[in-house]
Amino acid sequence: MTDPLEIGGVAPPARRPLALSASRAADFRQCPLLYRLRAIDRIPEPRTRAQVLGTVVHSVLEELYGLEQPERAPERAAGLVPAAVDRFYELDGGTEVVPHAARPEFEAEVSALVSALYGVEDPRRFSPAACEQYLVTATSAGTPLHGYLDRVDLAPTGEVRVVDYKTGRPPNPRYQDQAMFQMRFYALMYHRIHEVLPAQLKLIYLKNGSWLTLSPDLATLVATESELDVLWSEIERAGRAGVFPPRTSRLCDWCNHQALCPAFGGTPPEYPGWPGSRAVPGRDTLPGSPISEEDER
Repeated sequence: MTDPLEIGGVAPPARRPLALSASRAADFRQCPLLYRLRAIDRIPEPRTRAQVLGTVVHSVLEELYGLEQPERAPERAAGLVPAAVDRFYELDGGTEVVPHAARPEFEAEVSALVSALYGVEDPRRFSPAACEQYLVTATSAGTPLHGYLDRVDLAPTGEVRVVDYKTGRPPNPRYQDQAMFQMRFYALMYHRIHEVLPAQLKLIYLKNGSWLTLSPDLATLVATESELDVLWSEIERAGRAGVFPPRTSRLCDWCNHQALCPAFGGTPPEYPGWPGSRAVPGRDTLPGSPISEEDER
């Protein structure tokens, strides 16, 4: 075969191997076609107000915990908000998502969510071991995993707590186990890398100042690992066969890809082929990320 560069062509860019995040795992469970369009085809999606709200709030909380403990008063937290919103407009070009005319309302919502943290915990009482930490690892069977941890707390006695903030509404009690799936995913990654079992997983809903907690045991992590291995095997089989059927549900009403979905009379793009798995060591931590943090909010 002739090298396209030898005849003046341009070689296609290398396709990035895949790894499983909590968001992409949820996508495949919800609808295999949605997973394909997001993870394999990488079809662009418009950013939503909810996504950018979560991103700005998380950036404020990360900056807050970067201050010395006595400086983390509610007034100081509120003072961090305008600059964070400025960065959103300057760096992200976000006027198509939140027009400048809507900035006062948007900024007020960011401030309210940041303030709500003080109803759950006082940031002046402790300092996290890490904020916005990106982890890459694999299960013992080789399923590649990656994702962001919003916060890791380390007690003086050595116990670890993994914390995640949510800016949306808390789930119906019937779906709380689904909500904690993401936290079990994070706990497994942390355990695989550090060989330490988190003592607590805490999911904080800033919208109403509520939270969910789970104290995982090894059996919980073993079950989660097995669950992810089975799911990844299903994804790999679908990827090699190129078969990702749509699965309809009420969530289809909010899907951006109905025009590409056979269930709605659409046609998916030509399948580009399975890019394979990410080659990662069993325990690794990387400073950068091939996925968007907004995926995990």
